[in-house]
Amino acid sequence: MKDLEDIQAQHPEQGFQFPGVFEITAMGSASANLEIKVPQLIESVGLSVLAGSARVRPSREGHYVSVAVSFTCPTRGKYDEAHAALRADPAIRWTL
Repeated sequence: MKDLEDIQAQHPEQGFQFPGVFEITAMGSASANLEIKVPQLIESVGLSVLAGSARVRPSREGHYVSVAVSFTCPTRGKYDEAHAALRADPAIRWTL
C-alpha cells in the first residue's frame, strides 16, 4: 500500500481521482453508536479509516448524529462498496 504522501491525482482538474483519500458521512439515530459502527463498516469492505479522522456532530435536538470519517480508497468500486455497506445498516438513514 502506498503512503498517503505518494498518492497523487492523475488529473487534478477533474473530480474524484483514485487512488485517493475521501470522506464519507453517515447520519442516523443518536442511540445507534454510529461513532463506532461507521469506521467498522468502512473497514469491513477492506478500506483503511485514517486514525483521528472521525468527526461526530449531534443534531440540535440530540435525536440524530452525523459521523464523518476519512479513508483511503483504491478504486471507484470500493468507494461505492463503502456507501453500500453504510446504507445497508438499518441504523443509518443517509450517507454523503
